[in-house]
Amino acid sequence: MTPVWHRLEAYASSPFKRHFLHGLALLDRTSYFAILVAMAVMTVLVSAQVFARYVLGTSIDSADELSRLFFVWAIFLAIPHGIKVGIHVGIDALVGLLPKALQDRLAQLMALIAAVFMAALFWISLGAVADKWQELMPTLPITAAVFYIAVLICAGHGCLHLIAQACRLEPLPSAPPGRQGGNDS
Repeated sequence: MTPVWHRLEAYASSPFKRHFLHGLALLDRTSYFAILVAMAVMTVLVSAQVFARYVLGTSIDSADELSRLFFVWAIFLAIPHGIKVGIHVGIDALVGLLPKALQDRLAQLMALIAAVFMAALFWISLGAVADKWQELMPTLPITAAVFYIAVLICAGHGCLHLIAQACRLEPLPSAPPGRQGGNDS
C-alpha cells in the first residue's frame, strides 16, 4: 500500500467514506492516464498530418477529426481534476470579506449547487449520447456520440468531486507520486 492509501485509511471515518474516496481516487488515476494517452495520440496525429502534408504532399483523411476528438476528450477528462483542486476561475472579492466559518459554509453550499448542475448535465448528456448514437462521423465509421460520451463522463466525475467537497472529504492526488528530489540510493 502507498502512503496515500494509509492516509485514506486514517482519514475516512466510515467504511462508506473510505470506499467512496478509494473509488474516486481510482477514477482520478484512470482519467489522469487517459488524458495522457489522449494528448499523446493527438500530438502524434497532428505531427503525422503536418509531415504528410508538407513532406509527402498528401493528407491523412481522418487526422483532423481524430485530433479534435482526442482534444475534446482530454479537455473534458481534465475538468474534474480542476474541480478537485479548485483551480477554476471564481470571483471571491465579496466572499473574502466574510468570516472564515461563513466562507466554508458558502463553499459547501456552492459545491452542492454545482453538484446538482453536474447531475443535470449528466442526465442531459445521456440523452445527447442516445440521440447521436446512430449518427456516424464524416470520415470514420464511428458513432458521433463519442464526443458526447466525454461530456457524460466529465459530468459524472465532476459531480462526484463536488459531492466530496460538499461533504468536506479530502481529495487524494490523482497523478502518480513523483520524486521529491534527491536520490533513492
